Amino acid sequence: MSRLEEHPTVVRVRRNEPPPVPVPLDREWLRTLCLEAGADDVGFVSIDRPELAGEKPHILEAFPKARTLISLVTRLHREAVRSPARSIGNLEFHRNAHAINEVAHRVAAALENKGVPALHPAAGFPMEMDRFPGRIWVVSHKPVAVAAGLGQVGIHRSVIHPVFGSFINLATVLVAAEVTTETKPIDYNPCLSCKLCVAACPVGAIEPDGYFNFSACLTHNYREFMGGFTDWVEGIADAKSGLAVRDKFAGSEQASLWQSLSFGANYKAAYCIAACPAGEDVIGAYLDDRVGFARDVVKPLQAKVEPVYVVPGSDAEEHVRKRYPSKTVRRVGNGVRPQDIASLLVGMRLTFQRNKARELDAVYHFRFTGAEKRDVTITLRRRDLTIEDGLKGTANLVVQADSEAWLQFVRKERGLPGLLLSRKLRVKGSPKLLGAFGKCFP
Repeated sequence: MSRLEEHPTVVRVRRNEPPPVPVPLDREWLRTLCLEAGADDVGFVSIDRPELAGEKPHILEAFPKARTLISLVTRLHREAVRSPARSIGNLEFHRNAHAINEVAHRVAAALENKGVPALHPAAGFPMEMDRFPGRIWVVSHKPVAVAAGLGQVGIHRSVIHPVFGSFINLATVLVAAEVTTETKPIDYNPCLSCKLCVAACPVGAIEPDGYFNFSACLTHNYREFMGGFTDWVEGIADAKSGLAVRDKFAGSEQASLWQSLSFGANYKAAYCIAACPAGEDVIGAYLDDRVGFARDVVKPLQAKVEPVYVVPGSDAEEHVRKRYPSKTVRRVGNGVRPQDIASLLVGMRLTFQRNKARELDAVYHFRFTGAEKRDVTITLRRRDLTIEDGLKGTANLVVQADSEAWLQFVRKERGLPGLLLSRKLRVKGSPKLLGAFGKCFP
């Protein structure tokens, strides 16, 4: 026995340790544990479930022992989220995020005290920022929650709980043990397709047919997160004087960014959640008086006088100018800068502005040379985008480009004339088609 083991405190702690919990873990015992820790609902799913195949390698990288995922839900205060005063809504988002992290910690600690290894990645931040702008999260909580039966994803891309609706936060606990019985996905979607989220979104990120403009949501709602922060810093670095900074950024914008840095990044909208009437606890007021619900919940958000952040030339800019003359358009960058061709192609799907392609019907062949050799076919056909590996069909425009030079062009580090003169870029076909292509990805 070592000297440490001879220490009376160590001996006493070891003698008082609770006996290990039998595995697999009893589902009802585990559910009670989670509810007593502060969760409002909970579900359990095996890491081997087919719908989580995409998450499994990332989870095992962080916690190779993981066998079961506990999905946790805590409720948000609805009236706070619905308030046009964003400080109130953001206070609730941050309060609840801290709360659910504490719940997850209590669950993981309780299991570990019973001899079952467990850990919880953050419900939101902090994340693995060395991977930015790629996958910075350890586990995506939404697919876990759906697989565990805690709701389905609505057209606003948030999980809608069958009882609490959209007013929830999610967290996941990774457990090194199996559970006696898993929970299963619910067999219906609580989303009403009422389109109130469509009506409330200031940048038109959600369209009536369910299409989601990721870039529009990222640029405005997450203005004071990663991409917007980068845009702000670069704007300051490019300015020649303090006066130039004040000309570029209003005092209220700088104060808001200071507040985000000091107290937690603020969401600029989240109106899609605020306007959602789905869920047993929420739907009553909507069913009783739909006109009154729209007047009391949606209209104040639409009428709010506020800056709306858009990428110049985007569908979002067009939407704001048409729908919300009372809101101020602020043309900014969103910080999306691909570092390789693979991330460029993924990013194109996320930044595609389909209304800019409403009149287009063209096939583009891209032949990337140099450090990253890759052939890609991109088809723009009346608001639809298709990206395929290889050269498919007959191209209306052929673009041959050095891969690194093209990435520099996309990141606005090099201009088009220089690429053409250096022969790093060759184009066969109408230059107008290249211009039209660029407008779809501003």
